[in-house]
Amino acid sequence: MAGVTGMAALNAPSEPGAAEPGASPPVTSEQAAPQSTSPQSTAPQPTTQPTAQVPAASGRTRSFWLHMNSTPVTDAQLATEAKRRAYIVLNAWEGALIPKLKAANPAVQVFVYKDLTSTRSYACRDGVDDAQLPTGVGYCQAERDHPDWFLRDRNGNRFEYSGYSGHWQMDVGNTGYQAAWADNVIKSSTASGFDGVFMDNALFPCDAYHDGVCPAKYPTDAALQDAYKSMLSNTRDEFVSAGLKTVANLSNARLHAGAWDAYSEYLDGGFDEWWLTFDDSNLLPEYAEGWSRQVAEIASNEAKGKITWVQPHYSAGQDRPYRYALASYFMATGGLAAISDIEQTDRYDDASPWRAEYDWDLGTPAGPYRSVAKNVFQRDFACGTVVVNANPTDTGAVTVQVNGAHKDERGATVTSVSLPGTSGSILRRTC
Repeated sequence: MAGVTGMAALNAPSEPGAAEPGASPPVTSEQAAPQSTSPQSTAPQPTTQPTAQVPAASGRTRSFWLHMNSTPVTDAQLATEAKRRAYIVLNAWEGALIPKLKAANPAVQVFVYKDLTSTRSYACRDGVDDAQLPTGVGYCQAERDHPDWFLRDRNGNRFEYSGYSGHWQMDVGNTGYQAAWADNVIKSSTASGFDGVFMDNALFPCDAYHDGVCPAKYPTDAALQDAYKSMLSNTRDEFVSAGLKTVANLSNARLHAGAWDAYSEYLDGGFDEWWLTFDDSNLLPEYAEGWSRQVAEIASNEAKGKITWVQPHYSAGQDRPYRYALASYFMATGGLAAISDIEQTDRYDDASPWRAEYDWDLGTPAGPYRSVAKNVFQRDFACGTVVVNANPTDTGAVTVQVNGAHKDERGATVTSVSLPGTSGSILRRTC
């Protein structure tokens, strides 16, 4: 996600992590899903009554709301979503919404959007940077005082994000940039009362946003990743001292072995913007860089007491990708992870729909998930069972017996489920 725009919500771009912007989402290890992490959301308004989220209840769904398009919101919307969502992300200029959210639910954690990687020339007006920025360093200030902070290609040209006019890539490995970014973000975020910072564009490939061309200073993926680890590690203590939690957009980390853990070591959590379902029919199966690697993002963070936000993509009314993603989420969540679907990339305005299953309480998990057939997985809870078939979409159904009578998503009593590839089921039972 390439992100939120200046003081009036412009059309925010989408961030390419390990993938080229606009690339088709992957089903093979050679491809990468597109990335986005900022504004817009055409999701329909929720229709059920709000349900306060229960912290650390691993048998309950936790959800988040990325409101990064600066679209108008009513007090009623704020109150409803504050009670439903565990985490909410706003723009820097929307700090006035925080007291309303906290009044409705003091436990909701409100994060501010900040791009790690770019400065924005559209937020520089008549030589003066906007007071509240979507980035940590203003374009005017960098242009005037630190032109060395702009990343350049081998010909000395600056990098402007492909598809995102006015987004200029900065040198995250430069310690001066790191210090200025952290100082500015901490000062503005604490003054507004945010609980944390959502760091967009923690990138992995050296040619992200400029396909096939890497910066002269970071000619390989490994070199660029070292620069990001330097930035995250060198600024970590400042954010901890300020009492600000940090969650970074780590989309497509699955394509780079060890990358998720390497970055999240210096963070309070990670966001996977393209998680398991990339549209209504392109669902990620199990393979070396597939289902288990994305589920492991949640499991790894839960084991370390860290946050994970996962965002599947599909249209309203599409039960198969919805249940595949939600069942997979339940395979690893332990009370800190949250899920929120999106239909149209970069539509971060209204909150995603509230799903009926989000109100279910499956109770305490009996243990980690286990394999019950080839690429078929099950996790038992005190009050339910979750099953996922992570074989490719065009493979036949596998029948799994569950322990005793359960209610399926339609309310029918079942003792087994039959699932084709890339599908899942969430079952309840009396406990």
